[in-house]
Amino acid sequence: MQTGFFLTVGVGIALLGFYVLTNVGSLAGWVVTAAFIALGLDPIVRWLEARGLPRPLAVAVVILALALAVTAFIVLVVPRIMSQAQQFMGTIPELVNDFMGSSFFLAMDDRFDIAATFERTVGSWQTQLATNQDVLGGMFGSVVSVGGVVINAVTGTIIVMALTLYFLFSLPMAKAWGYRLAPASRRAGVQKLGDQMVNGVGNYVVGQACVALINASVAFVLMNITGVPYATLLVLFVAVLAFIPLVGGVLAGILMTLFAILGGWDSVVPFAVCYFAYLQVEAYFVSPRIMKRAVAVPGAVAVIAVAAGGALWGILGAVIAIPTAAAGLLLVREVFVPRQDAR
Repeated sequence: MQTGFFLTVGVGIALLGFYVLTNVGSLAGWVVTAAFIALGLDPIVRWLEARGLPRPLAVAVVILALALAVTAFIVLVVPRIMSQAQQFMGTIPELVNDFMGSSFFLAMDDRFDIAATFERTVGSWQTQLATNQDVLGGMFGSVVSVGGVVINAVTGTIIVMALTLYFLFSLPMAKAWGYRLAPASRRAGVQKLGDQMVNGVGNYVVGQACVALINASVAFVLMNITGVPYATLLVLFVAVLAFIPLVGGVLAGILMTLFAILGGWDSVVPFAVCYFAYLQVEAYFVSPRIMKRAVAVPGAVAVIAVAAGGALWGILGAVIAIPTAAAGLLLVREVFVPRQDAR
């Protein structure tokens, strides 16, 4: 009877946790994002501390620099991105007509008779896009409207910045309290392992951010040189995708190559050759040098972790999957394996 009672209580707690997570998903995402950013900024704060700045002043400098960077991005880049997005949406009917008049589509229509079905599908989508504001809102992850997306984004940015500031200030205290929960006889080992995990994750975030920034900069320069349209709009997606290790750069290259078709084959071939050549340079020279102090994860584990994280929590899940997997591997290597060897 006692076992059944505890099982019932456990199931009830699990259902309560599931209900809470499904109804405060945005808040959970903001908290995780802020914690992830705080861990990424902590190595910079520690570097400033090593140069003689007290931690509160170092945190203030880092947060101020981050706030200025975000403000500059919103003021200088976001209007251009919105303008190019509107231009692209306006060219969709012309692109559809050009595609339907291409030799490839005509050959496919002769073989499979797909023209009528394609026209109905495209017409239905265009009607929904023109009459239903929720469709465009849904494209950006909102269920209300585009205005709701903007309000949600501004609110989320403010909350994430505030939480990041709090996490950076309280990180040493939080680690100290966490280590005190371990038995006194094992506290030194737990502290060493915890510091390795925190420092490794922080170095990973900083390193991957540098790799993504370099990748996006190279892609932006190549797009402008080769004449790929909507370069400013695309570089945002490149920066986000490049933050995902292993597969992110390849996905960004495929996306940009598809858009390069809009500029003609004179743009596609030079851009694809140069960008995918850069990916080889990044994989063998850039990334190893930048990430040498970060966590190390085997390739197979990294791919599985990214796929699982993306399936569970979208882009955010894919981004945090690698450091999470690295922390798990560190626990296995430092705790489980020695314990098994001692038996």
